[in-house]
Amino acid sequence: MRGIESRATFLLVHGGHHGPWSWERLQGVLENEGWASHTVGLPSAVKEKPASEPLPGLYDDAQVIRKALDDITGPVIVVAHSYGGVPATEAIAGASNVVHIVYVAAYMLDVGEGMFQTHGVPVPESLAGLRPAENPDLNLPAAFYDGDVTNPETAEAISRLVPQTVRADFETVTRAGWRTVPNSYVIPDRDISITGTIAEKMAERADAVYRCPGHHAPFYSNPKEFSDILIDIAAQVSAVK
Repeated sequence: MRGIESRATFLLVHGGHHGPWSWERLQGVLENEGWASHTVGLPSAVKEKPASEPLPGLYDDAQVIRKALDDITGPVIVVAHSYGGVPATEAIAGASNVVHIVYVAAYMLDVGEGMFQTHGVPVPESLAGLRPAENPDLNLPAAFYDGDVTNPETAEAISRLVPQTVRADFETVTRAGWRTVPNSYVIPDRDISITGTIAEKMAERADAVYRCPGHHAPFYSNPKEFSDILIDIAAQVSAVK
């Protein structure tokens, strides 16, 4: 491994309904191991009621990610969770400092594909509006964690989820950055979310596949084990330079 000064920086991209807070446990572990990380807040995860349509979608999220990449000096490993894989795929295309992207129980989509279309959900006539975090037709909030709403840790995490824009659910990828950027896919062993139903299929597109303990957000349930995977990937990235 090269010295700390030449290590890649991790850019952590949260999933739908989430925020940068979901990475805090992992960031603590990475920092203790001498690794720098940054997060982004995706505008499609709406904390406050927006003023008017059109609400932010995939392309707005991708712009935020791309700006974060432009602001980081040196090599970057992007780590994208769940929905976050969609705008990250768009954003990394042509980004010269991205040396690897890690999809974590994420949507690794190709050009022309949208997130919910992957599940056979028809595109609505209008992409206006918000999808609440409590949405039993598509995904129960507890499925992001261990599925047990009586678990105080899970209940606390659920309480922090926010609405997600419908536009982000259905807008389609125009640039598949993973086709030119080295990549990996991480499959948690206890993912009961809707994403877990297509993770194996998504992972078939990846250069490498890792499996780790934990639920849909393994960096939240098992931050040490997940950080070990990231550090292993980073070591391999450094070795090929």
